[in-house]
Amino acid sequence: MQELNIIKIGGNILDNPTQLHRFLSDFASVSGAKILVHGGGKIASSIGQRLGITPKMVEGRRITDAETLELVTMVYGGLINKQVVAQLQALGCNAIGMTGADGNAIYAQKRPVREVDYGYAGDVAGSKNINAATIQGLLSLDLTPVFAPLTHDGDGSMLNTNADTIASVLATALAPHYEVKLFYCFEKMGVLQDAEDDNSVIPEINKTLYKELKDTGVVSLGMIPKLDNAFAALEQGVRAVQIGDAAAVSRMAAGGKAGTLITL
Repeated sequence: MQELNIIKIGGNILDNPTQLHRFLSDFASVSGAKILVHGGGKIASSIGQRLGITPKMVEGRRITDAETLELVTMVYGGLINKQVVAQLQALGCNAIGMTGADGNAIYAQKRPVREVDYGYAGDVAGSKNINAATIQGLLSLDLTPVFAPLTHDGDGSMLNTNADTIASVLATALAPHYEVKLFYCFEKMGVLQDAEDDNSVIPEINKTLYKELKDTGVVSLGMIPKLDNAFAALEQGVRAVQIGDAAAVSRMAAGGKAGTLITL
């Protein structure tokens, strides 16, 4: 079965041109079939503040009202996505920019209102809502899909969807067709025991340890959806999940030890 690397890039890498170029150069050098998923929350927040839109976050997730939906659609699907695609083309990687609406790639449902009203936030109800055939078709043409963290509801509305979730559901949907490895890359060396010590990388996290880390507050905010999605991917057939430094992406993709390995 053909290997497929799905790589999510986020954190401070996207808003640092030097680090982003270095990462994209490494990503372009990864051989074989691959998909890139990007975030961009910090850039959206920065541009939003310039436009008078104050970001509202709950447990690492953005509240997306109508005004914020317009903002993230422009920033994620336009500015960031097309800049990344253009840079990959310059690096010899034939990339194609995607949102969930393009080719009906990812259908989502508006998150129901419970304790928190997240607004136009999209939840993907499993891999059945991924158009795997379309994505396979792109990969078969030696194209590299680059996904922005946006989905659609089937009724004409875009939805803001966590990029870690998109990477995870893409991985699970394509796991029956490829040997999928999923990598979450950002500016840290991995999941840290001490957020102030970049060398305190936890080499491996299983479900039992994850519960302990959450209960003690070692992992919180944006790391929680990342780890939740990592475990969900492993439970649904994804071969391996690693969280680590963007600078180590080519080493991780080649099977080298780096960052934090997630295991069941």
